[in-house]
Amino acid sequence: MFNSPSIRKRVRNQIWQNRYIYLMVIPVLIYMALFKYMPMYYLRASFYDYKLLKGFEGSKYVGLKWFERLLGSQELWQYIRNTLTLNSLSLLICFPAPLIFALLLNEVRNLPYKKFVQTVSYMPHFISTVVLVSIINNICSPSMGTLAKVYRMMGKVPINFLSNPDYFYGVNIVSGVWQTLGWNAVIYISAISGIDQTLYEAAKIDGAGRFKQVLHVTIPGVLPTFILLLIMQIGQMLNCVFDKIYLLQNTLNLSVSEMLPTYVYKLGMVSHKYGMSTAGGLFNSVVSLVLVIIANTISKKLSETSIF
Repeated sequence: MFNSPSIRKRVRNQIWQNRYIYLMVIPVLIYMALFKYMPMYYLRASFYDYKLLKGFEGSKYVGLKWFERLLGSQELWQYIRNTLTLNSLSLLICFPAPLIFALLLNEVRNLPYKKFVQTVSYMPHFISTVVLVSIINNICSPSMGTLAKVYRMMGKVPINFLSNPDYFYGVNIVSGVWQTLGWNAVIYISAISGIDQTLYEAAKIDGAGRFKQVLHVTIPGVLPTFILLLIMQIGQMLNCVFDKIYLLQNTLNLSVSEMLPTYVYKLGMVSHKYGMSTAGGLFNSVVSLVLVIIANTISKKLSETSIF
Protein backbone atom coordinates (compact mmCIF):
# COMPACT_ATOMS: atom_id res chain seq x y z
CA MET A 1 0.00 0.00 0.00
CA PHE A 2 2.81 2.38 0.90
CA ASN A 3 4.54 1.65 -2.41
CA SER A 4 1.58 2.66 -4.54
CA PRO A 5 2.26 5.45 -7.07
CA SER A 6 -0.53 7.64 -5.68
CA ILE A 7 0.96 7.67 -2.18
CA ARG A 8 4.47 8.38 -3.48
CA LYS A 9 3.10 11.22 -5.59
CA ARG A 10 1.23 12.65 -2.61
CA VAL A 11 4.39 12.53 -0.48
CA ARG A 12 6.43 14.24 -3.21
CA ASN A 13 3.80 16.95 -3.50
CA GLN A 14 3.78 17.54 0.25
CA ILE A 15 7.57 17.75 0.31
CA TRP A 16 7.55 20.22 -2.56
CA GLN A 17 4.84 22.35 -0.91
CA ASN A 18 6.89 22.49 2.29
CA ARG A 19 10.26 22.76 0.56
CA TYR A 20 11.25 25.99 2.30
CA ILE A 21 10.65 24.44 5.71
CA TYR A 22 12.86 21.49 4.78
CA LEU A 23 15.53 23.90 3.55
CA MET A 24 15.51 25.57 6.96
CA VAL A 25 16.16 22.19 8.57
CA ILE A 26 19.26 21.48 6.45
CA PRO A 27 21.67 23.78 8.40
CA VAL A 28 20.58 22.13 11.65
CA LEU A 29 21.18 18.67 10.22
CA ILE A 30 24.62 19.72 8.98
CA TYR A 31 25.46 21.16 12.40
CA MET A 32 24.33 17.99 14.19
CA ALA A 33 26.31 15.79 11.79
CA LEU A 34 29.54 17.81 12.03
CA PHE A 35 29.59 18.72 15.70
CA LYS A 36 27.54 15.99 17.40
CA TYR A 37 27.75 12.72 15.48
CA MET A 38 31.07 12.91 13.64
CA PRO A 39 33.11 13.59 16.85
CA MET A 40 31.73 10.34 18.31
CA TYR A 41 34.06 8.47 15.94
CA TYR A 42 37.02 9.89 17.87
CA LEU A 43 35.80 8.53 21.21
CA ARG A 44 37.95 5.53 20.43
CA ALA A 45 40.94 7.76 21.22
CA SER A 46 40.23 6.99 24.88
CA PHE A 47 41.62 3.47 24.22
CA TYR A 48 44.77 4.70 22.46
CA ASP A 49 47.88 6.63 23.31
CA TYR A 50 46.59 8.95 20.64
CA LYS A 51 49.03 11.09 18.66
CA LEU A 52 47.37 13.86 16.68
CA LEU A 53 49.70 13.69 13.69
CA LYS A 54 49.89 9.89 13.55
CA GLY A 55 46.19 9.13 13.81
CA PHE A 56 44.80 5.85 15.09
CA GLU A 57 46.96 3.75 12.79
CA GLY A 58 50.18 5.19 14.20
CA SER A 59 49.03 5.35 17.83
CA LYS A 60 49.46 2.57 20.34
CA TYR A 61 46.38 0.76 21.63
CA VAL A 62 46.42 0.89 25.47
CA GLY A 63 43.02 -0.55 26.38
CA LEU A 64 41.59 0.78 29.65
CA LYS A 65 44.84 2.42 30.78
CA TRP A 66 43.49 5.99 30.75
CA PHE A 67 40.29 5.03 32.56
CA GLU A 68 42.29 3.26 35.27
CA ARG A 69 44.58 6.25 35.66
CA LEU A 70 41.66 8.66 35.79
CA LEU A 71 39.61 6.69 38.30
CA GLY A 72 42.68 6.14 40.46
CA SER A 73 43.49 9.85 40.57
CA GLN A 74 42.62 11.75 43.75
CA GLU A 75 42.50 14.97 41.70
CA LEU A 76 39.67 13.61 39.57
CA TRP A 77 37.45 12.96 42.58
CA GLN A 78 38.23 16.43 43.92
CA TYR A 79 37.13 17.96 40.61
CA ILE A 80 34.01 15.80 40.54
CA ARG A 81 33.22 16.95 44.08
CA ASN A 82 33.65 20.60 43.02
CA THR A 83 31.37 20.06 40.01
CA LEU A 84 28.69 18.31 42.07
CA THR A 85 28.85 21.02 44.75
CA LEU A 86 28.33 23.83 42.25
CA ASN A 87 25.58 21.98 40.38
CA SER A 88 23.81 20.96 43.59
CA LEU A 89 23.67 24.60 44.66
CA SER A 90 22.48 25.53 41.19
CA LEU A 91 19.80 22.82 41.36
CA LEU A 92 18.55 24.16 44.70
CA ILE A 93 18.67 27.87 43.82
CA CYS A 94 18.99 28.58 40.08
CA PHE A 95 16.72 25.82 38.81
CA PRO A 96 13.49 26.62 40.75
CA ALA A 97 14.00 30.40 40.52
CA PRO A 98 12.51 30.75 36.98
CA LEU A 99 9.41 28.79 38.05
CA ILE A 100 8.88 31.05 41.06
CA PHE A 101 9.44 34.12 38.88
CA ALA A 102 6.95 32.85 36.27
CA LEU A 103 4.32 32.21 38.96
CA LEU A 104 4.78 35.70 40.37
CA LEU A 105 4.76 37.29 36.93
CA ASN A 106 1.56 35.46 36.04
CA GLU A 107 -0.20 37.16 38.95
CA VAL A 108 0.63 40.65 37.67
CA ARG A 109 -2.54 42.18 36.22
CA ASN A 110 -0.98 45.35 34.77
CA LEU A 111 -0.20 44.09 31.25
CA PRO A 112 2.25 46.84 30.13
CA TYR A 113 4.21 46.52 33.38
CA LYS A 114 4.19 42.72 33.06
CA LYS A 115 5.62 42.89 29.52
CA PHE A 116 8.25 45.39 30.62
CA VAL A 117 9.43 43.21 33.52
CA GLN A 118 9.51 40.10 31.35
CA THR A 119 11.50 41.85 28.62
CA VAL A 120 14.04 43.30 31.06
CA SER A 121 14.40 39.97 32.87
CA TYR A 122 15.39 37.92 29.82
CA MET A 123 17.73 40.50 28.28
CA PRO A 124 20.77 39.31 30.34
CA HIS A 125 20.51 35.97 28.55
CA PHE A 126 21.85 37.61 25.38
CA ILE A 127 24.99 38.89 27.10
CA SER A 128 27.99 36.84 26.02
CA THR A 129 29.95 34.92 28.63
CA VAL A 130 33.05 37.06 28.13
CA VAL A 131 31.06 40.26 28.73
CA LEU A 132 29.37 38.67 31.75
CA VAL A 133 32.72 37.76 33.30
CA SER A 134 33.95 41.30 32.63
CA ILE A 135 30.91 42.67 34.46
CA ILE A 136 31.60 40.30 37.38
CA ASN A 137 35.24 41.42 37.49
CA ASN A 138 34.21 45.09 37.47
CA ILE A 139 31.76 44.56 40.30
CA CYS A 140 33.96 42.31 42.45
CA SER A 141 37.36 43.95 41.88
CA PRO A 142 38.93 44.76 45.29
CA SER A 143 40.49 47.96 43.96
CA MET A 144 38.02 49.66 41.59
CA GLY A 145 34.96 47.43 41.84
CA THR A 146 31.47 48.54 42.84
CA LEU A 147 31.43 46.34 45.92
CA ALA A 148 34.86 47.68 46.95
CA LYS A 149 33.51 51.24 46.85
CA VAL A 150 30.51 50.22 48.96
CA TYR A 151 32.80 48.56 51.51
CA ARG A 152 34.99 51.68 51.73
CA MET A 153 31.92 53.89 52.20
CA MET A 154 30.99 51.64 55.15
CA GLY A 155 34.50 51.92 56.54
CA LYS A 156 35.38 48.29 55.83
CA VAL A 157 38.24 46.64 53.97
CA PRO A 158 37.14 45.42 50.49
CA ILE A 159 37.04 41.67 49.92
CA ASN A 160 38.61 40.03 46.88
CA PHE A 161 35.62 37.86 46.06
CA LEU A 162 37.14 36.25 42.96
CA SER A 163 40.34 35.17 44.69
CA ASN A 164 38.71 33.83 47.84
CA PRO A 165 37.56 30.21 47.37
CA ASP A 166 34.79 30.73 49.93
CA TYR A 167 32.96 33.14 47.60
CA PHE A 168 33.47 31.37 44.26
CA TYR A 169 30.25 29.35 44.36
CA GLY A 170 28.24 32.34 45.57
CA VAL A 171 29.48 34.54 42.73
CA ASN A 172 28.56 31.87 40.19
CA ILE A 173 25.10 31.23 41.63
CA VAL A 174 24.14 34.91 41.92
CA SER A 175 25.37 35.74 38.41
CA GLY A 176 23.73 32.58 37.06
CA VAL A 177 20.34 33.51 38.51
CA TRP A 178 20.64 37.03 37.11
CA GLN A 179 21.51 35.82 33.61
CA THR A 180 19.11 32.87 33.26
CA LEU A 181 16.08 33.84 35.37
CA GLY A 182 13.96 35.57 32.76
CA TRP A 183 14.91 33.43 29.78
CA ASN A 184 14.25 30.11 31.53
CA ALA A 185 10.97 31.49 32.87
CA VAL A 186 9.67 31.75 29.28
CA ILE A 187 9.15 27.97 29.24
CA TYR A 188 7.02 28.08 32.40
CA ILE A 189 5.11 31.14 31.20
CA SER A 190 4.22 29.22 28.02
CA ALA A 191 3.14 26.23 30.12
CA ILE A 192 0.98 28.47 32.32
CA SER A 193 -0.68 30.06 29.28
CA GLY A 194 -1.66 26.58 28.12
CA ILE A 195 -3.64 25.75 31.26
CA ASP A 196 -7.38 25.46 30.66
CA GLN A 197 -9.00 28.66 31.93
CA THR A 198 -12.14 26.77 32.94
CA LEU A 199 -10.11 25.24 35.78
CA TYR A 200 -9.59 28.72 37.25
CA GLU A 201 -13.29 29.49 36.84
CA ALA A 202 -14.20 26.26 38.62
CA ALA A 203 -11.75 27.08 41.40
CA LYS A 204 -13.33 30.54 41.82
CA ILE A 205 -16.80 29.00 42.06
CA ASP A 206 -15.50 26.69 44.79
CA GLY A 207 -14.32 29.75 46.71
CA ALA A 208 -10.59 29.47 45.99
CA GLY A 209 -8.63 32.70 46.27
CA ARG A 210 -5.64 33.62 44.09
CA PHE A 211 -3.17 31.78 46.31
CA LYS A 212 -5.21 28.56 46.26
CA GLN A 213 -5.68 28.88 42.50
CA VAL A 214 -1.91 29.00 42.12
CA LEU A 215 -1.49 26.10 44.54
CA HIS A 216 -4.15 23.79 43.08
CA VAL A 217 -4.36 24.84 39.41
CA THR A 218 -1.23 26.66 38.20
CA ILE A 219 1.43 24.56 39.92
CA PRO A 220 -0.09 21.20 38.90
CA GLY A 221 -0.40 22.58 35.37
CA VAL A 222 3.32 23.39 35.06
CA LEU A 223 4.56 20.43 37.14
CA PRO A 224 5.07 18.08 34.14
CA THR A 225 7.24 20.72 32.45
CA PHE A 226 9.18 21.24 35.67
CA ILE A 227 9.80 17.50 36.05
CA LEU A 228 11.00 17.10 32.45
CA LEU A 229 13.44 19.98 32.86
CA LEU A 230 14.54 18.58 36.21
CA ILE A 231 15.36 15.21 34.67
CA MET A 232 17.50 16.87 32.00
CA GLN A 233 19.15 19.10 34.60
CA ILE A 234 20.11 16.08 36.70
CA GLY A 235 21.79 14.67 33.61
CA GLN A 236 24.03 17.77 33.58
CA MET A 237 25.30 17.33 37.14
CA LEU A 238 28.85 16.64 35.95
CA ASN A 239 28.85 19.52 33.45
CA CYS A 240 29.10 23.26 33.98
CA VAL A 241 29.04 26.56 32.09
CA PHE A 242 32.56 25.91 30.83
CA ASP A 243 33.39 29.39 29.47
CA LYS A 244 32.29 31.15 32.62
CA ILE A 245 34.09 28.80 35.02
CA TYR A 246 37.27 28.83 32.94
CA LEU A 247 37.37 32.63 32.71
CA LEU A 248 36.75 33.07 36.46
CA GLN A 249 39.54 30.68 37.40
CA ASN A 250 42.77 31.91 38.95
CA THR A 251 45.54 30.32 40.99
CA LEU A 252 43.95 31.41 44.29
CA ASN A 253 40.51 29.86 43.75
CA LEU A 254 41.63 26.82 41.74
CA SER A 255 40.95 24.47 44.65
CA VAL A 256 37.19 24.98 44.16
CA SER A 257 36.99 26.33 40.59
CA GLU A 258 38.59 23.38 38.81
CA MET A 259 35.66 21.35 37.51
CA LEU A 260 35.58 18.08 35.59
CA PRO A 261 34.97 19.77 32.17
CA THR A 262 37.81 22.28 32.69
CA TYR A 263 40.11 19.47 33.85
CA VAL A 264 39.29 17.40 30.75
CA TYR A 265 39.88 20.46 28.55
CA LYS A 266 43.29 21.13 30.08
CA LEU A 267 44.30 17.50 29.72
CA GLY A 268 43.65 17.63 26.00
CA MET A 269 44.37 21.20 24.89
CA VAL A 270 47.09 22.18 27.38
CA SER A 271 48.84 18.92 28.30
CA HIS A 272 48.14 17.26 24.90
CA LYS A 273 47.02 14.03 26.60
CA TYR A 274 44.33 13.37 24.04
CA GLY A 275 43.62 9.78 25.04
CA MET A 276 43.23 10.61 28.71
CA SER A 277 41.17 13.69 27.90
CA THR A 278 38.81 11.67 25.69
CA ALA A 279 38.51 9.05 28.42
CA GLY A 280 37.48 11.79 30.85
CA GLY A 281 34.88 13.12 28.42
CA LEU A 282 33.51 9.64 27.76
CA PHE A 283 33.33 8.97 31.51
CA ASN A 284 31.40 12.22 31.94
CA SER A 285 28.95 11.29 29.17
CA VAL A 286 28.32 7.78 30.51
CA VAL A 287 27.69 9.03 34.05
CA SER A 288 25.36 11.74 32.70
CA LEU A 289 23.39 9.13 30.74
CA VAL A 290 23.10 6.94 33.86
CA LEU A 291 21.88 9.92 35.89
CA VAL A 292 19.21 10.71 33.28
CA ILE A 293 18.02 7.09 33.24
CA ILE A 294 17.84 6.96 37.05
CA ALA A 295 16.01 10.30 37.30
CA ASN A 296 13.62 9.29 34.51
CA THR A 297 12.89 5.92 36.15
CA ILE A 298 12.17 7.52 39.53
CA SER A 299 9.94 10.15 37.90
CA LYS A 300 8.07 7.45 35.98
CA LYS A 301 7.35 5.54 39.17
CA LEU A 302 6.35 8.55 41.25
CA SER A 303 4.41 10.39 38.53
CA GLU A 304 3.16 9.95 34.98
CA THR A 305 5.84 12.26 33.58
CA SER A 306 8.97 10.91 31.90
CA ILE A 307 11.17 11.56 28.89
CA PHE A 308 10.94 8.00 27.60
